[in-house]
Amino acid sequence: MLTRRNAIKITSASIAGLAAGITPANLYSASNRFESQRPSLKNRKFVSDSVESSITSVQQIINDEELRWLFGNCFPNTLDTTVETGERNGKPDTFVITGDIHAMWLRDSSAQVWPYLPLTKNDKKLQRLIAGVIHRQSYCITIDPYANAFNKNSEGSYWEKDLTDMKKELHERKWEIDSLCYPIRLAYGYWKTTGDDSVFDLEWKQAISLVIKTFREQQRKVGNGTYKFQRETPVASDTVPNGGYGNPTRKIGLIHSMFRPSDDSCIYPFLIPSNYFALTSLRQVSEILREVIGDNGMANEASNLADEIEPVLQKYAIRENEHFGKIFAYEVDGFNNALFIDDANIPSLIAMPYLGSCLVNDTVYQNTRKFVLSEDNPYFFSGSAAEGIGGPHVGMDMIWPMSITMRALTSIDDNEIRWCLKMLKSSHAGTGFMHESFHKDDPKQYTRKWFSWANTLFGELVIKTVNEKPHILKTSW
Repeated sequence: MLTRRNAIKITSASIAGLAAGITPANLYSASNRFESQRPSLKNRKFVSDSVESSITSVQQIINDEELRWLFGNCFPNTLDTTVETGERNGKPDTFVITGDIHAMWLRDSSAQVWPYLPLTKNDKKLQRLIAGVIHRQSYCITIDPYANAFNKNSEGSYWEKDLTDMKKELHERKWEIDSLCYPIRLAYGYWKTTGDDSVFDLEWKQAISLVIKTFREQQRKVGNGTYKFQRETPVASDTVPNGGYGNPTRKIGLIHSMFRPSDDSCIYPFLIPSNYFALTSLRQVSEILREVIGDNGMANEASNLADEIEPVLQKYAIRENEHFGKIFAYEVDGFNNALFIDDANIPSLIAMPYLGSCLVNDTVYQNTRKFVLSEDNPYFFSGSAAEGIGGPHVGMDMIWPMSITMRALTSIDDNEIRWCLKMLKSSHAGTGFMHESFHKDDPKQYTRKWFSWANTLFGELVIKTVNEKPHILKTSW
């Protein structure tokens, strides 16, 4: 059984042993030591001329040969290996697997194609692919707004025995707030980038109606709602206490989340970075409903919920820390209990500016950043190989490259960005790709050789650095 917990050093047969020849996209990564690790052209799932051109132009700026090679492998990995395109009801349909698990996470699929959005302006083929992702996500939400991961069809999954309302179309049914936020972020970004509003069809509107309804239900002002989840497992963070409804809360108006974006269960059900993400998503939905669809009533539902959540977050999310001053808690329960950690997956506290939850120069965020990158965060690990944030999903001393990438994406300091790129360059253990996690003292101890989101996010960082701080990449390290 392949799960996110036991996907250790596993790759796809479509990747193993395929070393492509020199093409324009990997011209700068070719040497005896740094051969391209992309599938051969005929074995790639999708080819975008604009992505290939971008790879070439970015690699020309990068001075470091190994970093050039890594970028060439990683940035196109989602398109090379994980997308399955087609049509459904006469509209584009794109199913995006996460990598070594043949299932589509609403979160992962959104994040995997996000860095390609700027290239859609001059690439109709790529634009259609991302429109297909949005259509597929809308369809998935109408199947079950509480599910986090979906099958391509109705093949079922090995989680069918979970004690929740499973359906054959579901791969997994862990309720995570961010699962409903990421599709909104992608659709909003797609619309703002391309001007194409055709993705906002009746199915999308139906999905958004379910999003608002689900957020309202999970405020739990009247009862626990319809969702509960339990799993027969020895792993405590893979199930939910109190009959599947989670630990007690005071009903203060925040949205309950049973699981974190790492797919681990919450200790306190008010997950702060995810509630902030929901706040941003509701504002974006309201704008689309008002300006594109012309449904002011539904737009008001979204904005009213956002207006309700925002002051509650201001009251309960920010706490005084004796070492760092006012910081954001990671989880709270409304009873004055709070959890002070940061997890590696996104949304996280360190990722809040990246997702539009706050400004990068916000004082509380900067204080929080100092906390999560210190030994006061129990899941910040520092070793002889690297330093970074991990989490209980993989375990102690295991750093997630995504956390290092996000640290750099939210940094304004040249030296910090350079340091993060150096750590990422040294963490791939000779594979040429990012992994889910690696040991702080030995990158050869890693999980998930094929984890496409981590690869594409790394590519996004390199492109952002090229666009904003090219001198970091042009100099020798």
